[in-house]
This record gives sequence, structure tokens and C-alpha cells, in this order.
Amino acid sequence: MREKTSFIFDLDGTLTDSVYQNVAAWKEALDAEKIPLAMWRIHRKIGMSGGLMLKSLARETGIDISEAQAQRLSERHDQAYERLQHQIIALPGANALLDTLTREGLSWCIATSGEMHTAEINLKALGLKPADINLITRDDVSQGKPDPSLFIAAADKLGAPMAECLVIGDAIWDMLAARRGKAIGIGLLSGGYDVSELERAGALRVYDDALDLLNHLDEVAAFA
Repeated sequence: MREKTSFIFDLDGTLTDSVYQNVAAWKEALDAEKIPLAMWRIHRKIGMSGGLMLKSLARETGIDISEAQAQRLSERHDQAYERLQHQIIALPGANALLDTLTREGLSWCIATSGEMHTAEINLKALGLKPADINLITRDDVSQGKPDPSLFIAAADKLGAPMAECLVIGDAIWDMLAARRGKAIGIGLLSGGYDVSELERAGALRVYDDALDLLNHLDEVAAFA
């Protein structure tokens, strides 16, 4: 019998419509620290872990961000993101896709660069509880995307080889991490990156959103 496909999902921008709330929260935090940065530049970093993102932004701005300032930025971001949580909703098809995988006996795990407290905000939008699903957060690994540690940990949790996993994500960082971990990357346009960017980063297929992927599930999933 052929092995069934295992799915590893990013969260922000893949299952929940939360990318731009994330951008707005970082913008508010940076403004509060008087670090001038256009929102489009912040968007290009969403999907990285917060720590890696701040290092990258420091290089772009030429501003030396101290550990104390980085901590304040992270805290300000979290506070702003929490205030915006009422805007965060499930993306079209997200719940139906997860329900279909479960019904078909296909294992899945969510692996997010966010820490547990931000992951819970997004899971609430999906009507999910951390205790009821397979979940890996930034708290569980030492490195964030584009390092593949998050996805490797997710595959381990599923008991599946990385080579037999599909990583579903909306950002180039998801696709780079999938490729580095030797998994197959499937890109979604729901986070704001375009087809060519996702394909160059390693996506085997690109779909509009979770609903589009659900409608083409037979193109990517192996049903035993």
C-alpha cells in the first residue's frame, strides 16, 4: 500500500488572514521606537521568526538594535497584534481543507514561526485548540524560518519522513525552509507573494488559497 501524504501547514497567511495585521503590529512597534520603515519592507519579512526579522530589518535600516530594544519591539508587536485579533479570520477553505484531510486519514500539523500566545489567536479564528491538534510553534525549536527546524519538528511529530511531507505556506521563507528540509513546498498566494517568487523559492505548485488547494487536492496528495 502506498504511503499517504502528510501535510505541514504554516499558519499566518496560509490558514488565517493575518499577514497584514502582523505588518501593522510591527509598524506600530517600530514607530514607537522611532525606527522608520515602510510597511512594504516589513511585509517582505513576515514569515521569518521575530528575532531573524529584527536582525534583517537592522541590516536594512543601518540601525543597531540592542537586545533591550529588540525585547521592547517584540512586546510592542505582541500587544498591537492582540488588539487587532478581532480582524483575524480563517481564510477561505481553511477549515474545509483540514476537515477533508482528517476525514481522508491524511495526517497534518501546523508549524508556525509565532510563539504560542500568537498562535492561539490564529487558532481561535479557525475554531481550533492547541491541545486538540498537532502543533509546533517557535517555542519548540531553536531556529526559525528559513531554517527548516520548524518543519522537521512537525514531521517528527507526525512520524513521517520529510521527503514524504508537503509543506503548505504563503511566504518564500516557507518554501526555502521546505527545500532545505527536503520536503515538497506548495505555495499559496494568500499571503501577498506572487507565483514567480514562490516558485523561485522552491514551490512545486502554487494555488490561490486553501480553498483552491482543496479543489485541486488530487494533484498533490497521495491517497492510499
